[in-house]
Amino acid sequence: MKIFVAGASGVLGRQLVPLLAEAGHEVVGTTTSSQKLETLGALGAQPVVLDVLDAEAVGRAISEAEPEVVVHEATALSGIGGNFRKFDETFAQTNRLRTKGMDNLLAAALAVGARKLVAQSYAGWTFAREGAAVKDEDAALDLAPASNAKAAIAAIRYLEQRVVAAKELDGIVLRYGGFYGPGTSFAEDGESVEAIRKRTFPIVGDGGGMASFIHIEDAARATFAAIERGRRGIYNIVDDDPAPVSAWLPYAANVVGAKPPRHVPFWLGKLFAGEMLATMMVEGRGASNAKAKRELDWRPLYPSWREGFVNGLKSAA
Repeated sequence: MKIFVAGASGVLGRQLVPLLAEAGHEVVGTTTSSQKLETLGALGAQPVVLDVLDAEAVGRAISEAEPEVVVHEATALSGIGGNFRKFDETFAQTNRLRTKGMDNLLAAALAVGARKLVAQSYAGWTFAREGAAVKDEDAALDLAPASNAKAAIAAIRYLEQRVVAAKELDGIVLRYGGFYGPGTSFAEDGESVEAIRKRTFPIVGDGGGMASFIHIEDAARATFAAIERGRRGIYNIVDDDPAPVSAWLPYAANVVGAKPPRHVPFWLGKLFAGEMLATMMVEGRGASNAKAKRELDWRPLYPSWREGFVNGLKSAA
C-alpha cells in the first residue's frame, strides 16, 4: 500500500516507518525540518517537509502522493520539558495539530479517495474520573477536566469525533498509553527519568490514580496492525498492566537507581505540578487493551511496564 505518515520524524514515526517499509509498503513521511530528510530516507520513507497546519501544502502533498492510508502522528511534544502547570499553554501547538491539522489531513485524504485514516489520541487523563478504574473504548471522556487542561481535552474530543464520523473512509483513533522507551521523555536520558533521579517527580496525595503505559516499539507495532487490519473506531493501545502511581513511580525510581519519590499532599502537588497532573495522580483512570488485542491480532512485547522499565530504563542508573 501507499501510506502517508504525517509526523514521520517524531518518536513514534521513527519506529513505525521501518516496519511499514520492511513489510513492502511505499511510505511518504513528513517532517517540519529539512535537517531530518536524510534520516527519514534512511528509515525507508520518501521524505517531505510539510507543516500540516498549512491546508494548501497538505492538499498538494497528499495529492501528489495519492496514498491509500493517511496516518496522523504529528505533535509538538518534543522538548516541552516538565512545564505542566500551564498545561494548555504547553500543549497549544499540539492542540492545533489535533484540530486544524486533523481537518487538513482528513480533507486531503477524502479528496484523493484514501480508504483509511489513522490518528493519534491518548488514554489516561482524558477519561471521566468516575466509575471503573480501568476503562474501555466506550468509556466517556472527562466533561469536567482540570481547569488547566480544558483546551487539550477539547482538542482530543474534536479529533476523535471527526475521525470516527468520516463516512467516506475508515477512520481509526489510537488512544496510546504513556510512552516510554527510546526517544521518549521516559527513557534513559529523558526528562521524566531525570526528574525521578532528582526527586522532583513526587507522588501526589495517596498516589491512587491509575495509569496505562506502552513501550514505544509496541505502540508502533500496534499502529502497523491498525493500518493493515484496523476497522473504523477507537482502540486503546496500552499494555496489560494498568497501575496506580503509588506502584509504578517507586518502581521506576528503583530501576534507575534513584531514591524513593517524595510524597506531597494534593494542595501542594497542585501548586507544584499544576491541577491536571495532580488530579491525574489521585483520580486518573487506566485503559483496557482487550479490543486492540482481539481485533488487531496484536500483543505487546512488553505486557507490563515492570519488565519494560527494566529493559528501557536500567542503563540510566
